[in-house]
Amino acid sequence: MSDNTSSSRREFLLTAAGGGLGLSGLAAVGAADTPTVGSKAHIVVPQRQVPVLAEADVLVCGGGTAGISAAYCAARHGAKVVLVERWPSLGGMATGALVNIWHTSDRTKQVIFGFVQEAIDRGGKFVRRLPSYPTAYETHDFDCEGMKVVFDRMLRDAGVRVFCDLKAIESIVEGNRIRGVLVDTKTGRKALLGRIVIDATGDGDVAANAGLPFDYGRLEDGRVQGMTMMFDLRGAVPSGGNQAPREAARRVLQTMRELRDRGQFPQFNDRHAQHYLASGSNGLYNLCPASGSALDEEELTRLSADARAHVYQYLDLWRKELPHFAQAEIVQMGHGIGIRESRRVRGIKTLDTQMVISAAKQPDAIGHGFWMIDIHDPTGTGYTTHSDHKPGMWLKPGESYHIPLGICLNRQIPNLAVVGRCASTTHEGLASVRLQSHCMVMGQGVGTCAAMALASGIDLAQVDVGKLQATLRKDGVYLEEVAV
Repeated sequence: MSDNTSSSRREFLLTAAGGGLGLSGLAAVGAADTPTVGSKAHIVVPQRQVPVLAEADVLVCGGGTAGISAAYCAARHGAKVVLVERWPSLGGMATGALVNIWHTSDRTKQVIFGFVQEAIDRGGKFVRRLPSYPTAYETHDFDCEGMKVVFDRMLRDAGVRVFCDLKAIESIVEGNRIRGVLVDTKTGRKALLGRIVIDATGDGDVAANAGLPFDYGRLEDGRVQGMTMMFDLRGAVPSGGNQAPREAARRVLQTMRELRDRGQFPQFNDRHAQHYLASGSNGLYNLCPASGSALDEEELTRLSADARAHVYQYLDLWRKELPHFAQAEIVQMGHGIGIRESRRVRGIKTLDTQMVISAAKQPDAIGHGFWMIDIHDPTGTGYTTHSDHKPGMWLKPGESYHIPLGICLNRQIPNLAVVGRCASTTHEGLASVRLQSHCMVMGQGVGTCAAMALASGIDLAQVDVGKLQATLRKDGVYLEEVAV
């Protein structure tokens, strides 16, 4: 067997407050003598050459729906595109966290088309239009596993080069421009380079590492929106509106509330639980909340583990107390917990509550949005403002606001853009624009803008907005009432 370690081996130095200790020396001391490494300890990494794994016109970091849209649309307009995704498959929260619903209607008509409609059409048997279309915001649901295949095919057909199982770990910045990112591969650290970089990581990892300012959480305490562990339940017997199962469901729901209030049962979304238990629903459950930092890996690990255990606490009680759930089983949970908010990278514009609920129109519009200010309780109770129907949270049927290009661009690094839930918003503004369909609007707008900027040899913010909007319309985007 050949030895491949000699050419890549490097000497590191572990330093702490009391001085330095080489790693080889640290490994040699006994367990009782091992020095305590405090929070100020660090590793000194020697300078070295890093091989380039791939180069592109447009480098997209993040293979969720926003990143897929950006990569696909940039490639369609002639750019050489590389997309890198940290999970083993594409789709992000849509496929990996089982968030399988799309919103395209302002409750009177469909107003989101473009890439979203292409994904719906390409999805075929994996996408279903809901019976309430178009009188509800929610218009389509989809098979999460099937859409992984569809997204793969779409990007392959567009000529996008895709790397899964790779996470951007460091941004390469020279002066006021980003050159690309570093990734850790099975064969060592390597670089991915791009003339334009699009951060679609959801958490704004690339932008933050490049030094762009960002906001995090709500103003009063810095907490971000609550998370949810989605799960797929099968084997329940639909109640069909029969009174006996509905009465039993009401009784069990009250038991759940009493146990929860005594600290003997996990938190849950009351409104959703009432619906699921009374109907005997089979399918995906949006019920199990969690709260914490999306930027702390250890905390995310704990939150996900606790949430999975909570799902089985629900099921154990239901199977014991509800005859129509006696044979129910959990067949799948999200590969990851559903994260709604983390970093919000400050941009040229910031989407806020007033812009949403006043259905504000923008001169740099790249598409429409319409979702309410839907805040999931940052303390993890499962409560959401969606349940309240409070005035000032909802747009009227038939109204929509413009999603501006400026929330995706910044003034510091002209060849770096963000798309998705890390765009420039307030805590409340994000509660509307974080929907997958809205994130795909951002992706299409920025991906198309990137291809146009490269073709003209200019920066993203210098692209003629009128020409961009004309191109988006040609590509099927619904874009009306643009402010002058």
